[in-house]
Amino acid sequence: MAYRVQKTDEEWRAQLSPEEYQVLRKAGTERAFTGEYTDTETEGVYRCRACQAELFRSDTKFHSHCGWPSFYAPLAEDRVEYIEDNSFGMRRVEVRCANCGSHLGHVFEGEGYGTPTDQRYCINSISLTLEPKG
Repeated sequence: MAYRVQKTDEEWRAQLSPEEYQVLRKAGTERAFTGEYTDTETEGVYRCRACQAELFRSDTKFHSHCGWPSFYAPLAEDRVEYIEDNSFGMRRVEVRCANCGSHLGHVFEGEGYGTPTDQRYCINSISLTLEPKG
């Protein structure tokens, strides 16, 4: 896919910390319960840390107790892209920023959370920045 924001690997490495690069550009995962937004309840908009595209709103964030920030829907469907992920012997759906292709996390369905979509966007805190409402 051709992304609006395109950078070389060297440019991404220069922009991002090693930890951000590992998650955003190499589809890594931060350790559970270590991310800065796991339990945040601040109102605002969550943006892609790599390109600052608006991805999620705080009013769709919920406590799933899984160790990562959870949302039940993106800001709009065109803000994210979905990639089939069969790594680690599992069938999952990877969620990437549609603006720059950075890895955000995974989306799961049918887990029984009382949300309007029955989906859980399990997103790495390190993939996001929060712009507080104000």
